Amino acid sequence: MKVKVTSQGYNPLLKRKEVAFEVEHEETGGTPSRFEVRKRLASLLNEDLELVYVKRLETKTGTMVAVGEANVYDTIEQAQLVEPEHIIARNAPPQKPEEKGE
Repeated sequence: MKVKVTSQGYNPLLKRKEVAFEVEHEETGGTPSRFEVRKRLASLLNEDLELVYVKRLETKTGTMVAVGEANVYDTIEQAQLVEPEHIIARNAPPQKPEEKGE
């Protein structure tokens, strides 16, 4: 999975960097999870994982290239204030399924 930042700009009003990116995912097959992309973006931008939120991630039809948008906040408090609840929930790490005991 290769992540390439196509554009980025700083929004001083919302205290965040707004990033557009492309993900080439030939080796993984399907579209990668938001959490995987979020981790890769955080390391690419040298930011803390908790400050990065993937807003949109969509694979172009018939290709192995996904395009998306992410926001990188200055502080965790600002992220929780501005980002909608559903985006925060979508960016949470995947939960391990609970095993049923008999």
